[in-house]
Amino acid sequence: MKRELLKECYREAIDLLRENSTPGGVLASVRNAKSTGRHYSSIFGRDASICALGMVASGEPDLIQTARDGIFTLAQYQAPNGQIPKYVKPELGEVDFWYAGCIDATLWWLIAIRFMDRLAPEGRLAEALAPKVALALRWLECQEHQVWYLLQQNEASDWADIMPRSGFVLYSNVLWYWTKKLYDLPTAPQTRDYANLLFWPFGTVVPEHRRARLLMHYIRNRCKPYPFYLSFVNFSVWGEEIDIFGNILAYLLGIGDPSTAGKAAANLILLKANEPHPIRVVGFPIGQETALWRLYMQRHRQNLSWQYHNGGIWPFVGGFWVMLLATLGKEKDAWRELERLALVNQVNGWEFNEWFQGRTGEPMGMPRQSWNAALYILAYRTLNERVRFFP
Repeated sequence: MKRELLKECYREAIDLLRENSTPGGVLASVRNAKSTGRHYSSIFGRDASICALGMVASGEPDLIQTARDGIFTLAQYQAPNGQIPKYVKPELGEVDFWYAGCIDATLWWLIAIRFMDRLAPEGRLAEALAPKVALALRWLECQEHQVWYLLQQNEASDWADIMPRSGFVLYSNVLWYWTKKLYDLPTAPQTRDYANLLFWPFGTVVPEHRRARLLMHYIRNRCKPYPFYLSFVNFSVWGEEIDIFGNILAYLLGIGDPSTAGKAAANLILLKANEPHPIRVVGFPIGQETALWRLYMQRHRQNLSWQYHNGGIWPFVGGFWVMLLATLGKEKDAWRELERLALVNQVNGWEFNEWFQGRTGEPMGMPRQSWNAALYILAYRTLNERVRFFP
């Protein structure tokens, strides 16, 4: 194991987060002409909240303060109905909620508040933001199916914002379950139960609710069982492309049964999802010849097969992958993957590239990406200090 490489990557990650820190919070990526033109030099609801996990885990007072500033900035621009925006530019007073909404910004914002309060309780974020937290939870409850306790959403309205997942989406509902657990919402068990029924409808449990039974039956008649959760389920369509990020989170955060988590991780390795770098976010990209393909996926020629959200490699997701392996007791594998994560962050002189081509491993997207640094820090601390940051 290359211990010096791991330590150097940690130092570089700290420096990157400091470079991207502003009085309003941490920017998604370094500020330059390209990132400003694409709005990356903004404070994103999901990015800043995900970064807060690693920033508070770092123990660095200045990074903790920047993470806190970002949470308050997002709270300042919260919509009257409770939704947290996709991104804000506080220096311009600009706020954006995306085309079809942005459901996971609110989820990650709530998660970050509880996460920071656990690691830095003196901040008392939940107490300081109590009315806005209550409003955000209420907004999410208004997006929830009133029998299945799962969130409903439009296409392209979470982090994978040019993917056709809609209806009940695995990724968002894993975060919803985690949010419910963090805030002691009483319907968390129902959310977990129905997530397992709808996203893996091949088991022996028969739901009491008639519409759930019919929906599961419809899928089972047209879909072969495989060892991963469906990426989404809608009235007459569902996703078999394998949302690897959603599946990792499902097992890391307790939606998936612990007895099957090891099998899921082993199947991801068999799928070579961690090659050539950790880790690809889709198992089988959605092709232009398939029913799920949308014209918006070819915008900027970005979301073609093996690219971006459609099979690209995202190092920040690699951080969650490392933590899943550690949670499963696969410490040797976790250290190996952390080393490979350091190597991919090191490309082009510690460029911390946004994403990499899923087959060739070519660096793509915006350089100096904050959440790559933050999740490396979180994964490094998980292994180096044998800490479990997740339930």
